[in-house]
Order: sequence, then C-alpha cells, then structure tokens
Amino acid sequence: MSKNSLTESKMTQVLDWAYEKAVNGLPGTDTAVELAENYLSKHTSVDNAIDSLIRWQNAKGVTSGFLTGLGGLITLPVAIPANVASVMYVQIRMIATIAHMRGYDLKDDQVKTFVFVCLTGQAATDVLKQAGVKLGTALAKEAIKKIPGEVIKTINKAVGIRLVTKFGQKGIVNLGKAVPLVGGVIGGAVDGIGTNTIGKTAKKVFS
Repeated sequence: MSKNSLTESKMTQVLDWAYEKAVNGLPGTDTAVELAENYLSKHTSVDNAIDSLIRWQNAKGVTSGFLTGLGGLITLPVAIPANVASVMYVQIRMIATIAHMRGYDLKDDQVKTFVFVCLTGQAATDVLKQAGVKLGTALAKEAIKKIPGEVIKTINKAVGIRLVTKFGQKGIVNLGKAVPLVGGVIGGAVDGIGTNTIGKTAKKVFS
C-alpha cells in the first residue's frame, strides 16, 4: 500500500475534513451557506437556484486552476492525493449548499451523513436501503434528526467503502498529484464523480 492509497478510515477522515471546510470555509472561498444565500438571492425559486448551482459547478467548479489553488490551501489530515481531496471538497460544498437551500441544518450529524451519501451518486438509494432507510418522505427534516446514531454509523461506513471503490476504479487515487489536465479541467477525476449526477442526487435526497 502506497502512502497515497485510500482506505475506508482515510476516506472517513477526508470526508470529515472536507465537510468542515465546506461549512466553515477555506481562505478566499465561500462557505456552503454563503454560496447558498448568493444563489438564492439571484433566483426566484429554490429549484432554479439549485439547478444554476449544479450547472456552475459542472462548468467552473473543477477547473485545474481552481483545484491547484485549493491544493495550496489544503492541509490534509491523512496522506491521500490532493486532487482527490480537492474534488471531494468541491462536491461536498455543492451538496451542503443544496441542503442549506432546502432548509437543512448543516450542524446536524445526520445532515452531514446524508451529504456524504449524495457523493455516491446513483448508489445513494442502495446505500440507504442497506441501512434500512428509504429515500422520499422518510427524509423530511424532522425524520432525519431522529435517525439513531448506530444507523448513521452504518451509513457512514457504507459510504466510505463505496467511495474507496469508486475512486480506486478510476485510478485517480494512484495518480498522486500527477493528474493529467485535460483542456484545463481535471478530466478523469471529475468524470469519475459525475458532478451532475451528484447534484441531482442531492436535489432528491434533500427534497
């Protein structure tokens, strides 16, 4: 195992790190709440604001310049490639922004876990089903708060395993910092995570 290889425990630490930064901000970047308020102020409906955010994130959120800039700000708790951490931060901030727009409290551990679930994209429903949670009405704001800690732990673990597999398959993890820049955008990393799919998943989860 190289120092850059991903394990579930490393993934969990990076998820926590990225969430904390998304909520509290990195120097020179908007927090999830600031981003949410900014988009809400420009659009007539929450749905439009969310769609606009996802489009922007698809286009600009993951350009190489942005990630390189982030790389300089990132002090990671564990040895994983900075590009993976940057992409996770960008995606988590987008999802947390959507959650805030829908009125969820980003300080709740349960909300945090559901933000992580969205990172798994189309696998989100499966991950929740394994933990006995159904998407849809069950995820009303009040219901989320009542999900027991044990279930939250189970979900977090399932998410960690999914993400390790996902990043591992794409081979992003083994690239270290030598990511091929495709037309100024980090090709493999971004395609591998599918910003659009994740955005749509977040829209569905935080409905």
